Amino acid sequence: MRRTVLYIAMSLDGYIADRSGEVDWLYGSGEGEGSYGEFSRTVGTVIMGRTTYDQITTVLSPGDWPYCGMSCYVVTNRPAAPAEGVTFTSEPPSALVRRLREGSGRDIWICGGASVANALMRADLIDVYRISVIPTLLGGGIRLFGPLDRELRLDFVSSSESGGITELCYTRRTSV
Repeated sequence: MRRTVLYIAMSLDGYIADRSGEVDWLYGSGEGEGSYGEFSRTVGTVIMGRTTYDQITTVLSPGDWPYCGMSCYVVTNRPAAPAEGVTFTSEPPSALVRRLREGSGRDIWICGGASVANALMRADLIDVYRISVIPTLLGGGIRLFGPLDRELRLDFVSSSESGGITELCYTRRTSV
């Protein structure tokens, strides 16, 4: 079965976007790509919410779709103009992931945003958490982790640092 990986960056105080919804603070010192190159070779599918999609296509990478060669699903209830290589769906994130995990292929990347990630955390469908911690305190904005109805235990896999950014990697604990 394919694994579901939350690979995302957050500020030291736990935000994935500032109070204005902007993410320009994400780039740390700008040194290298960190683990992205290695990670991107392990995934075949990327899932994101509509706000994340809009941020990528209008601010972060306009005119240069960064997920070529991957199947891309955008979870949204707002109609969107067709885009090559992108499937817009109103399917709940948990149902989408359950369906995709049954197929063959490389891992499934949960790219953002917080609502998609939290829905999958609540459903206990994230196998690997790869969180890059940016050395910035935002003091407010969009939190990565929202309330959960139960505790989720994780097992430490690794940590690394590059350009002042610390990446933490954990797997979902499968036994107590």
